[in-house]
Amino acid sequence: MLTGMRRSGKSRLLELTAGLIRGRGVPAERILHLNFDSLEWSHLRTAKALDSYIASELPADGQRYVLLDEIQEVDEWERLVNSLTVDGRTDLYITGSNSRLLSGELATYIAGRYISIDVWPLSFREYLDFTATYSNRETSRTDEEFTRFLRYGGFPGVHILPFEESDARALVTDIYRSTLVRDVLTRHAIRDADMFERVATFALDNVGNPFSARRVAAYLKSQRRAIRHETVLNYLSALAEAFVIARVPRYDLRGRALLATDEKHYAGDHGLVHALFGYSDQRLPGVLENIVWSELRRRGYQVTVGKVGPAEVDFVATRRDETLYVQVAATIAASAATRQREYAPLAAIPDNHPKYVVTLDPLAGDRTGGIIHQRIPDFLLADTY
Repeated sequence: MLTGMRRSGKSRLLELTAGLIRGRGVPAERILHLNFDSLEWSHLRTAKALDSYIASELPADGQRYVLLDEIQEVDEWERLVNSLTVDGRTDLYITGSNSRLLSGELATYIAGRYISIDVWPLSFREYLDFTATYSNRETSRTDEEFTRFLRYGGFPGVHILPFEESDARALVTDIYRSTLVRDVLTRHAIRDADMFERVATFALDNVGNPFSARRVAAYLKSQRRAIRHETVLNYLSALAEAFVIARVPRYDLRGRALLATDEKHYAGDHGLVHALFGYSDQRLPGVLENIVWSELRRRGYQVTVGKVGPAEVDFVATRRDETLYVQVAATIAASAATRQREYAPLAAIPDNHPKYVVTLDPLAGDRTGGIIHQRIPDFLLADTY
C-alpha cells in the first residue's frame, strides 16, 4: 500500500511495480492495473462492480496480480480489499491520497496482511538526482540547487521540465486546488468552501508557528468571518488526512509528556507555501523548518516539538532507540544573542544524544559544547546523523 499526497509519485511507483511483475515473467493476462483518477474506470467505482470486473478479467485459478491506483475513489473499497486478499492468491497493490486508508474497518479486515509505504515529494537528494536525469541541467552547484528546491518544492512534475518559477508556482497551485476539491471538500461534504479555504490558507501561511484551533477561529472572527473552533479542528483534520498539512505535537522533555496546546503544523510539501504566497524572507524560517521536518519524517523518525522549560527545541526526532535534537534557523551569524537563543535549549538537555543547529550560514562547521552547527543542504544530504 502506497499512501501520500497527490502528485507525489505514487502512480509512477505503481507503474514501476507493474513493470517489475511483468519482468519476472508473469503473463499479462494475470495482471490487472487500474487508475481511478481516469474517467475510463468511472463505471467501476463501487466495490461490487469492481469485484465483478476483476473476476471477469483475471483467471479463476492460480496467482493473480491486481494494482489499483487511488483506491479511495471506490465506494466500500475496504470490503473489496478484504475479498481479494482472503484466499491468499491475489497479490494486491493499492495507492491512496488519504491517510485514513489504514484506519477503521481496513485495519480490522487485513490486520497483519499488508505493508504500508509513505510516498513523499522529492527530498533534496532525490531532487538533485531527478533533475539531473530529466532536465539535463548541471546540478553540482549545491547551493544554487538548494535555492531552487527551496522555492519550487519537491513535486516531481515541477522538475521534469525546466519550468520558470511562475509556471512552477501555477503547477503546484493546481495540485493544491485539485486536492482541496477532490480529496477534502467533496469527500467530507464541506458546504462552506470559502471558509474551509480560509482555514487552509491560514495553516499554510503559518508553517512552523504554533497555533490552536481557537486562535484560527479568533483570527477569522477579526476578519468578520465567524466559525466555531470545533469546525476549525475538523477542517484541519481533513487537510491532514489529504496530506496537505501535518500536525506536529509539542513534547515536554522534562516532564516526558505530550502537550495538548499550541501544536505546530507543516505542509506536505514546502512548495505549497511559495506557490500560494510567493517568496518572502518573513516566511523563510518556517519553510526551512518544513524542509528539515520532511527530511526527518522521510528517514523514518517520529518528530515532535520539544519544550525545555520556557525554551523550545524545533525538533525532537526518535527512531527505534535513536534520538536526535535539531534547531533550525536561517542564520545565527547576525548576533551573539541570536546564536545563544538557538544553542541554549539544546545545551539545557541533559543527555548525550546528537544535537544540531542547522542554518544557511556559509561558515557553519563548529561543535561548541558538543552541539553540531551544520549547513542545511549538508544536513539534508548527510548519510547518517
